[in-house]
Amino acid sequence: MSASTIRYEQPEPAIARIVLARPGKRNAQDRDLLYALDDAYTRAVRDDQVRVIILAAEGPDFSSGHDLDADWTMDGTRARTLTGGFEAEGAESWFATEEELFTGLCLRWRDLPRPTIAEVRGRVIGGGLMLVWPCDLVVAAESATFADPITAFDMNGTEYFTHLWEVGARRAKEMLFTGDPIGAHDALAMGMVNRVVPDADLESATLELAGRIAARPPFGLRLAKRAVNHGLDLQGQRAAVESAFGLHQLGHNHNLRLHGDIVDPAGREIIRQNSRRGRPDHRDTSTREP
Repeated sequence: MSASTIRYEQPEPAIARIVLARPGKRNAQDRDLLYALDDAYTRAVRDDQVRVIILAAEGPDFSSGHDLDADWTMDGTRARTLTGGFEAEGAESWFATEEELFTGLCLRWRDLPRPTIAEVRGRVIGGGLMLVWPCDLVVAAESATFADPITAFDMNGTEYFTHLWEVGARRAKEMLFTGDPIGAHDALAMGMVNRVVPDADLESATLELAGRIAARPPFGLRLAKRAVNHGLDLQGQRAAVESAFGLHQLGHNHNLRLHGDIVDPAGREIIRQNSRRGRPDHRDTSTREP
């Protein structure tokens, strides 16, 4: 595990807290961070005392997504998700890389045999959603926003495509078509997050929730999680992820033909402008004092 990208804490014997620790890059993900996160999850699952896992982040933002300037080559990498072909020619090597690091790891984390809670403050952009959405529960600070602006890269969206289940069909389309962020209270109203708390209370509120869950029998929690996840699969969630991943690869091929790069290079500035502009939270204020 790379100490420079991930920090492993254990605030209580039954609770592991994994912290994204790359604040200078707004916790942007490179290959090392994703594998370090997978190592941390594995460490927590192998500890029989740990009953709940919290995923948090250092700094003002949870994650700005994939680090576009990182080295994503997979030379010498041992696959965690039984994929392969990292050094193959043509499209196969990039398909294998994304199948491993993105959809593969996300699906692996979604099905961890422990309850997981995302502790979110600040911005969650693009690939950052792929760290939050595999978690079972989400506690959000009032500052939290969630955005998938990837259509600016001439792509269909992030690789772990569970938008339909997270926000519903129409809001998913708006999210993807505009790139606008969804505020914490809007996310609560649509069921993407479980609780919204003041920023100052985020860590304590998440820890309190984790403690309540950890007090329950672990096998019952595991069975309940599996039952819900199987229900999602029966609704077609895993099939939708796989289908959207194929469209994502088509987008890469399209961009390679047009721009010589896997994404439209003009997308960076579009996303920066969206991020600066932000979007007001549409929470209901009708009952508030004037």
